[in-house]
Amino acid sequence: MKYDYDIIVIGAGHAGIEAALAAARMSQSVCLVTMDKETIGLMSCNPAVGGLAKGQLVRELDAMGGEMAKATDATAIQYRLLNASKGPAVRSSRAQVDMEKYRLYMKKVALNQKGLDVLEVEVVDILIKDKKVYGVKTIHHSPSAIRQITAKAVIITPGTFLNGLIHIGLKHFPAGRINEEPAIELSKTLHRVGFNMLRFKTGTCARIDSRSIDFKNLSFQGGDEQPSFFSFRTKAINQPQVACHITYTNEKTHKIIRDNLDRSPLYAGIIKAQGVRYCPSIEDKIVRFSDKSRHQIFLEPEGLDTQKVYLNGLSTSLPEDVQIKMIHSVEGLEKAEIIRFGYGIEHDMVDPTQLFPTLETKLISGLYLAGQINGTTGYEEAAAQGFMAGVNAALKLQKKSPLVLSRSQAYIGVLIDDLVTKGTKEPYRMFTSRAEYRLILREDNVDLRLTDIGFKIGLIDKKRNEQIKEKEEKIKKEMERLHSLRLDKILKRPGITYASLPHNDIDNDVAFQVEVNVKYDGYIKRQEKEVKKYSQLDKIKINPDFDYEAVKNLSKEVKEKLKAIKPLNLGQASRISGITPVAISLLMIWMKKKN
Repeated sequence: MKYDYDIIVIGAGHAGIEAALAAARMSQSVCLVTMDKETIGLMSCNPAVGGLAKGQLVRELDAMGGEMAKATDATAIQYRLLNASKGPAVRSSRAQVDMEKYRLYMKKVALNQKGLDVLEVEVVDILIKDKKVYGVKTIHHSPSAIRQITAKAVIITPGTFLNGLIHIGLKHFPAGRINEEPAIELSKTLHRVGFNMLRFKTGTCARIDSRSIDFKNLSFQGGDEQPSFFSFRTKAINQPQVACHITYTNEKTHKIIRDNLDRSPLYAGIIKAQGVRYCPSIEDKIVRFSDKSRHQIFLEPEGLDTQKVYLNGLSTSLPEDVQIKMIHSVEGLEKAEIIRFGYGIEHDMVDPTQLFPTLETKLISGLYLAGQINGTTGYEEAAAQGFMAGVNAALKLQKKSPLVLSRSQAYIGVLIDDLVTKGTKEPYRMFTSRAEYRLILREDNVDLRLTDIGFKIGLIDKKRNEQIKEKEEKIKKEMERLHSLRLDKILKRPGITYASLPHNDIDNDVAFQVEVNVKYDGYIKRQEKEVKKYSQLDKIKINPDFDYEAVKNLSKEVKEKLKAIKPLNLGQASRISGITPVAISLLMIWMKKKN
């Protein structure tokens, strides 16, 4: 194996895989470094992909040439469209997947990707000269050997491994995941070179044996009969489909938890890191929502060939004996056999305002960060960042313009802009409410929005791109036909559907786009008008080395924030917390004067 590459990717989780595959498919030589090849693509927590706003992220990846959607469809064992009864702007796909088959799928893709080598070592240092990265120092533990691998760019995607510390009750021990060593030296390196580091906490629930569950009184939750696939290229279900079940905690469960809060690392003061607001542990729920008499628990199978069931909604870091009592107090789980206990994990992360929108660090040229290291939580958020980091690293080496998606183009644009512009004080999770233009960022029109971008960067083939162009033309022609016959006015009436009108022989996807475009025409035009208005600021570029001290009448606070964030345009500058419209006007006047 050679030891000189264009790009090195550290970590083979969801972010690392997308980064490595994207860069390799863009004709770069890539080395994907992992401590264990068997954990490539491992799903560390829940056996599902997608969810509210997360489904949009996965489909956006697929439209531009990412892998997560294809992997999900290849291993899905249940599909559900969330918010199906609501408007199209907030509908999102979610799928239960076979965790083991998902891992094996991603492992196979990575090991067989042309231009991508997978190396099983630990990175202990980043090689930097004149504030520019040129490789990594690795250690192979068996036999012990240290070597250097050089590269023009390095992407760090370590998940929860940076100085990871697992908590189960009052016991704690270093780990990146259960039974896996943490990346301590890499975290020390990032501290040493000057990054502002924070510490976040996440966790997972216990797994139980499905054969020990009494399903008699539990609610049945099946999947959709007509599933909404994640990849635009998927045509049929590949796996047998299964059901999930629902149960609830009760007052007995809550009493067990309250009586043992002094043994919870979260409430005993042992865990100092900031936890996930929107996916709290069960002990956190009991304290924060003390008025609730019960909390929902989803029993989710982890696969077709395993008896493991994931207790979604019961994440905890309570001691093992308390977890047993707590689980056995829940209806249907009275005799549940626990296969693995839940745990909490603290890990280091980098303040993401130290990144450019390309996910390249401002401190070290050629160094990119993606995934939980940037303060996010979730497979989908990680994969989206990994893809963008891999693409931008490749584009930089090819001396091409970077790919920065705007907030009006994609949820991925919202995600990254939020991180690098506003930062985050808690693990960041994507929601539809974070996107101000969600009506035009729907899950159903992702291919129309982003396929051409994937084609231009070389990750979508010409045939696929031409199919999308043809689809756009069909939509345009059908809307013109409806307008000429004045059927568009009828379609806007409540209760009227496209299928009830005289229509051409077009496929369901085109028909759906036409119906949404007509019914929501006024709202869509209003958002497009807003996009046009605010995009003018995004077009006014700011050099990262801009001298804000020279701008008269800017407050000290504003100057400090602008110098720290280094916005690439006035639009990004306007979204920084504490930057006033007056400050943006002063900047605009100064820039016009200088130009």
